[in-house]
Amino acid sequence: MGLLAMPTLSARDLALPPNLMSLARLPLAALFPFVATHPAPALAVLCCAGLTDVLDGWLARRSGQVTRMGAIVDPIADKVFALAVVGTLLRNGVLPLWGIPALLAREILELPLALWIALSRRFRGARLSTASANIPGKLATTVQFAAVLAAIALPAALPPMLAAAAGAGAAAGVSYWARQLRRAPGPAKIPPEAGA
Repeated sequence: MGLLAMPTLSARDLALPPNLMSLARLPLAALFPFVATHPAPALAVLCCAGLTDVLDGWLARRSGQVTRMGAIVDPIADKVFALAVVGTLLRNGVLPLWGIPALLAREILELPLALWIALSRRFRGARLSTASANIPGKLATTVQFAAVLAAIALPAALPPMLAAAAGAGAAAGVSYWARQLRRAPGPAKIPPEAGA
């Protein structure tokens, strides 16, 4: 019954502009390792990824194209891009090992939530996230962005930026969980005769 109970996801929704905007972070993730040692192109790739992250949600809300597919694709694209950046910085020797959970705090907390939404029957028919942009999430993105820039161009500023990224990422992850749990429907009630 597991797979049959999954919420319906429409492949057609993947072609909607907000979802295409989210998917644009995937080629940017593939490009980042090739430009990471050059501050100007690395900054350009980071800016493009940040722009798609802001525009996908704004476009979805403005055009009424908030979909379950988008609610899954957006965080996955975020995580793929974040992993590409962290992996590249590690390979280049500019990120200490403790910087991995610091930079990925939000992604570590959000991944189980994204999987739960994608696979749980509890979220079938649940209201999707149509509220305005989540402020802790945008703050976490900004601080992550600053920490990556520090790793590339200003290593002396990296330790405090990583500490700030860890705090902002943890706050954003907790905020996303709290928001989704408020919107999730309660567990289905079993009729008394079914339990007898």
